[in-house]
Amino acid sequence: QVQLVESGGGLVQAGGSLRLSCAASGGPFTNYRTAWFRQAPGKEREFVASISWRGGTTYSGDSVEGRFTISRDNARNTVYLQMNNLKPEDTAVYYCAARLLMASAYDSWGQGTQVTVSS
Repeated sequence: QVQLVESGGGLVQAGGSLRLSCAASGGPFTNYRTAWFRQAPGKEREFVASISWRGGTTYSGDSVEGRFTISRDNARNTVYLQMNNLKPEDTAVYYCAARLLMASAYDSWGQGTQVTVSS
């Protein structure tokens, strides 16, 4: 399994922006599809966005469509989540995840980074 470390979380006012990073190590990064999930207190983990190994195909959850953008830099073994027009309901712990291209589930997870959006 690849090891993942997130960074870039913090406190921001509503309408602001943040960029999260996820650094991967321990495996050929291009063998993995990667994604971002989030979990707010008292809620289930929610899919945010995913990206194919080449970066050509992305998917976003309905709640972030048009505001968040996922990207990756395979030369740096890093995945990014650009978050614009943040809302208080975006407050959550954000997790980076990865799975091998032929796997059915994400099985490598980072420790998470806290994002707090104040109104």
